[in-house]
Amino acid sequence: MRALLVLLLAGTAAMTHSPSASAFELFGFRLWGIGDDEDSDIVDPLNYTVSFTVEGDDERLQETLERASSLVQDVERPVSGSLGLLARARADREQLVAALFTEARYDGVVNITIDGRALDDIEPDAQFGAGPVPVAIVIDPGLVFTLGDISLNGDAADLVPAEFGLIPGGNASSRAVLRAEADIVRRLKEEGRPLATITGREVVADHDTATLDVSLAVSAGPVAGYGPTTVTGTDSMNPGFTAYVADLKEGRTYSPREIEEARDRLLALGVFSSVTVRQGEQLDANGQIPIEVEVSERKLRYFGFGATLSNTEGLGVEGYWGHRNLFGNAETLRIEGSIGQIGQEDIQDFDQLNYRASILFEKPGVIGPDSKFYSRFSSVYEHPDAYDRFAVGQSVGLSYQFTRAQSASVELSLEYEDVEDYYNPDGQRHLLASLPTQYVFDNRDNKLDPKRGFRALAFAQPAHDFLTGATFVKIRGEVSAYRAIDDAQRFVLAGRVATGSILGASVEEVPADMRFYAGGGGSVRGYNYQGIGPKDPEGNPIGGLSYMELSGELRIQVTDTIGIVPFLDAGTVSEGEFLESARFQMGAGLGLRYLTPFGPLRIDAAVPLNREPGDPSFAIYAGVGQAF
Repeated sequence: MRALLVLLLAGTAAMTHSPSASAFELFGFRLWGIGDDEDSDIVDPLNYTVSFTVEGDDERLQETLERASSLVQDVERPVSGSLGLLARARADREQLVAALFTEARYDGVVNITIDGRALDDIEPDAQFGAGPVPVAIVIDPGLVFTLGDISLNGDAADLVPAEFGLIPGGNASSRAVLRAEADIVRRLKEEGRPLATITGREVVADHDTATLDVSLAVSAGPVAGYGPTTVTGTDSMNPGFTAYVADLKEGRTYSPREIEEARDRLLALGVFSSVTVRQGEQLDANGQIPIEVEVSERKLRYFGFGATLSNTEGLGVEGYWGHRNLFGNAETLRIEGSIGQIGQEDIQDFDQLNYRASILFEKPGVIGPDSKFYSRFSSVYEHPDAYDRFAVGQSVGLSYQFTRAQSASVELSLEYEDVEDYYNPDGQRHLLASLPTQYVFDNRDNKLDPKRGFRALAFAQPAHDFLTGATFVKIRGEVSAYRAIDDAQRFVLAGRVATGSILGASVEEVPADMRFYAGGGGSVRGYNYQGIGPKDPEGNPIGGLSYMELSGELRIQVTDTIGIVPFLDAGTVSEGEFLESARFQMGAGLGLRYLTPFGPLRIDAAVPLNREPGDPSFAIYAGVGQAF
């Protein structure tokens, strides 16, 4: 039995233990448990127990209210004496009433008792026993209200309430009303009115009819352009360049979308840890809205390391050093290197290890705030199953972000390489000039854990080999789509299809590293890296001129922090240009996700459904973010 295990290590982690609790931290975030240091500053600690009852038989409402209760969520943490318990209970009642309002239940009643006494009957200086003190929460949720009479007043004559979800008989939750207010203000601001606001709100709950009457007063304000942009918080960064990248040109009509895009552009520079773009509270003497950009800079220099461990590919280590703001205009310099296959069984000498090194320089804003020039020098000496390769190369390129969802890049690459593979056992030298060009459309709501949207990529790389005379073009396309199938977004369907072809040359003429391969954690799970496709007589992959991969997942969020993902992958590689004689191989498995503030931690276990000699019985992969 052959198994593949991958362990990814990066950053710092710490584990603390105590007789009653343990905690785990990764990258500075608490993943689970409670550390001793959290309770050390509590004066006169008092423990309590809590029972939580919601009348009726609504499990979803029960879960929602329990999540809103601090008494329930923090029951393992002691309070600071009897006064602390009273304070937490009173605050909890307000939170629970607010949670009922978000469920459109405006006549609900929250009753809290401590040690058998109603909360309102307990004196402020009451003292409870040594604990744990019994706390009981009983909630009568009441009726679900619907919207009744709706009116928009002031500068809202042209606005239709139904367009913002305000419909008689419709959703009357406080969340829906507040969302409608935000949408109304957004609509007016999109007309170029930066001072649009809700100036008054009158909400009346009629308990006899279980309806909610809503009256909103709206002030649109005048249409205005941007005023001067001022920048604060810069130290090493050029404030003028910061304003240039924000690209809120004085006099251009105000747009809330452009304000958001300006913040995204500034964060994408990598120089700032935080960016706030705010408008003035009133127009200036020229009738324009002043803009203030407040930033906080990150450390200029950084370094780090990581490691991978696999029982089939050995140990890999990598390190990097970088500078985020080389000349004051967010120029980036990054130097990195890695060594792989350390300790692998068939590795007998240092020259059989994998080595990579590169130097990357980036300069943003060369032909507009949304552009970036980059240059990369790289050197590779690697030995995957398909080939042995030594290469050095230089590339220069330009990327451009057309919109928040659309980007493109083009680069000129020159690479010298010496490759040994099945077709060239004595080695073949190449001097490749190529023009990799790429377009991406990506409107996913979250890059690491998308719930909706899709991503599409189109790639083309014309290439010419000056040493062999071969000319060919490599094309590739990929689409992934995501859709939540429930309102709470706990069930998400995710699918991915990728395909490509190399045109103009035979498989022997195309350098082995540029051919297509499939199999492994980022491809068809359950198989070895490059394990799917044509093989030589010894069972080593040789790559092909075309490929296709398909993946489907159902991402199920079981709790706020735990998810499971059943998945099915399929893929094929053909020596022909158009998947001639292609035979798909499939892998299936189950993944575990631990949801964190910086994205899900991923562990996937998969088995090959069309296992061939040399394929593992199962494979396990780990990483950060969803598989695709």
